Amino acid sequence: MASRAIETSDAAGVAALIRAAFGAIREPLDPRPSALQETEASILAHLAAGGGGAVVRQAEPVAAVLWSEKEGGLYLGRLATAPHCRGQGLATELVRAAEAEARRCGLPRLHLGVRLALPGNRRLFARLGFTETRLHAHPGHAEPTWTEAEKWLVTAPPPGTGTPPGSPNAPPLAAPSSGQSRASAR
Repeated sequence: MASRAIETSDAAGVAALIRAAFGAIREPLDPRPSALQETEASILAHLAAGGGGAVVRQAEPVAAVLWSEKEGGLYLGRLATAPHCRGQGLATELVRAAEAEARRCGLPRLHLGVRLALPGNRRLFARLGFTETRLHAHPGHAEPTWTEAEKWLVTAPPPGTGTPPGSPNAPPLAAPSSGQSRASAR
């Protein structure tokens, strides 16, 4: 099933989907995902500032991703698939839609954050061509809890923006330094 842009009329359903998908995560996450707090209003605010894609079946979103232009690329957040629809390729479909959106906007890469405690998510993103680039710790944690990952959509990045994964000069995965943290939960 093809994805489409999230419409404002989808906001309540997308918020409920995100809460259900993140609430069904079996792995213990500390801190708890901020995604559990998504509301119709927060999705509408995100749509006004960015956008997103969804797979809708019988008028209900069963998979969704939010995106926004950030740091020279298209940042993906809240990738969610309804628990009963997992394993059907919907997350892959949405990442492909995000790639198309990034290209449409002239952006050279996709990037996102993923919890270290979610190995299945990390494998999915690696399979889709993402490379983990930097570790971070949530506030109050001494050890890393999440990693940044990126996927270059062009052969060479624009000057000053980084190095495409797999090149001989690609930086190694870096451990967090003091002050490297992110307030929002991944």
